Amino acid sequence: MENEIAITDATDAGRYEARDADGNLMGFVDYKRFGSVIAFRHAETLPEYQGQGVASKIATKSLNDARDAGLRVRPACPYYQDFLKKHTEYADLVDAE
Repeated sequence: MENEIAITDATDAGRYEARDADGNLMGFVDYKRFGSVIAFRHAETLPEYQGQGVASKIATKSLNDARDAGLRVRPACPYYQDFLKKHTEYADLVDAE
């Protein structure tokens, strides 16, 4: 049975979080905002939720939010670097530093 995954921007914690239908934390990505740039620094999926697309759902939501807010993206996290190579529809968001 696949878990329902809710992705939220926990701005006070500086991270996007994925939670299941019961509110259990499934994974997260830490970020830091610098003016009009958002740097995704560390993505993690808790072991019991790996292989369920949690990180991909977090990345998609956070990148769509960045686009909607007019932000440039700095992929400091290896997961985001790989995700952006595979999902070229987000290439226009990448900040050249």
